[in-house]
Amino acid sequence: MNRIDAHHHVWDLSARSHAWLDSAKMAPVRRTFTLDDLAEHAAANGVGATVLVQVLPDLDETRDFLTLAAESRLVSGVVGWIDLTEPGVSDTLAALPEGLVGVRHGVQSEADPAWLNRPDVRRGLAAVAEAGLAYDLLTLPHQLQAAIDTVSALPELTFVLDHLSKPPIASGELEPWRGRIQELAARPNVFCKLSGMVTEADWGSWRTSDLRPYAGTVLEAFGPERVMFGSDWPVCLLAAGYDQVVSAADELCAGLSEGERGEVFAGTARRAYRLGG
Repeated sequence: MNRIDAHHHVWDLSARSHAWLDSAKMAPVRRTFTLDDLAEHAAANGVGATVLVQVLPDLDETRDFLTLAAESRLVSGVVGWIDLTEPGVSDTLAALPEGLVGVRHGVQSEADPAWLNRPDVRRGLAAVAEAGLAYDLLTLPHQLQAAIDTVSALPELTFVLDHLSKPPIASGELEPWRGRIQELAARPNVFCKLSGMVTEADWGSWRTSDLRPYAGTVLEAFGPERVMFGSDWPVCLLAAGYDQVVSAADELCAGLSEGERGEVFAGTARRAYRLGG
């Protein structure tokens, strides 16, 4: 199977500051990571294409990522950042080079749990839809209600939920996260990434069985045709190597048919982000 890794990052600490890496717990990934660092791991796991996702709220980073994608045989698309609240969102999007397949903002860091419901944000999201792009939802469980409201209000926009909305895997709690995921999945314009789970589990002692209730919830709620694999490399290295993340995803999807696994590991990402090939 020629897989697609629908969610990974790179960062160059010599190019721009990454304050989010300053805490002691982030020390294992406080270095530069390049596409060359990823390529060997991707090839060893049958990953032939990827989606490179923004890290910083920085339009210059998005431009740099688009340049990387244009020069890479691995990256098939970029999910970048723009200021959704600026009046000229459409013009900003139109001025970016080819290769942009989606937009993301770190909603998880917004103090207002209803940030997605703001009129200026909704106006920006409408411009993303008009540009034919997807929007990645980076939310925490308490922000899911605003996400539900927003995807309902913008049925013309394709949404992709990152990291299952970061459920409390380490504690083993399922509710109220599960109920909100089921409600979100009832909206047909939403996809979900099977990603980011290992860093929501206990970093030092997680097992695939810890992830299974959460992966099972999204696979049942969305169906394999709306779930896509993402490694979240190199953030995943805080809790697991690339090979371990792929192996866990394989195990979590072992009960699916061959066709359904093909969706999770390639087809869903290709449709959601309109990737070629």
